[in-house]
Amino acid sequence: MLVRKTTIRRVIFLIAIAYLGVVLLATLFQRRLLYFPTKLPLELAERTAKVEGFVPWKTQAGQTIGWMIPARGSPTGSVLIAHGNAGYALNRGYIAKPIHLAAPLEVYVLEYPGYGARPGAPSMRNFLAAGEVAFNALPSNRPVYLVSESIGAGVVAHLAQTFPAKVAGLLFLAPYDDLGSVAQSQMPILPAKWILRDRFQPAAWLADYHGPVKVVIAERDEIIPPRFGRQLYDSCKGPKDLEIVAAAGHNDIAEQSPEWWQEV
Repeated sequence: MLVRKTTIRRVIFLIAIAYLGVVLLATLFQRRLLYFPTKLPLELAERTAKVEGFVPWKTQAGQTIGWMIPARGSPTGSVLIAHGNAGYALNRGYIAKPIHLAAPLEVYVLEYPGYGARPGAPSMRNFLAAGEVAFNALPSNRPVYLVSESIGAGVVAHLAQTFPAKVAGLLFLAPYDDLGSVAQSQMPILPAKWILRDRFQPAAWLADYHGPVKVVIAERDEIIPPRFGRQLYDSCKGPKDLEIVAAAGHNDIAEQSPEWWQEV
């Protein structure tokens, strides 16, 4: 009997050690599980941009911070797109081009640090700082609309919190209210919510924003369960609209027609 108890204690101890090892690995390598950038040389990025109809978007100091499509005719506003956690900005022609066709708007796509040809490393701090630099580089004499895709919801919410009087409206595609809650739902056996360093919190950051918001959710989103987008929508204080795309997955809702964008 004593031998059996000793064996059970040993097994429990080994399981606990293995679990703590998994938690430690998840803590150390969490950003590799969260960010999936595509990197390429600036020269190649510029050639790709030319083919795709983009031009470099640079600060006054000459730093390339993203890509833009000039408006057709005299621009009536600017749209800033904060894309998802994979690829890079020039992959987002499926968002930028229909917006460009829908209205006389200048369309800008932010390049995150560590993505494309932009130096740096992906992190929440770097994403938010890059978003502020990008926002301040936009023309100041026309309305600014912010569009987010997936993880970009955190960047857009932060900008709306930081520059509420300058933001004319927000559009969230496949968003979430708190990234920690999403991480916990995806890794329920780990204390994901507590070890996550990059805690994007769109709902909390939008607590004092009262401008118009549209939230678009994929009914069968396998990456960000729909309830997190609903919770973001429920938390919004101003005029708001919710659209649930039936039978759609996480990557199925960002590509919309110019007619859809005109209505938005």
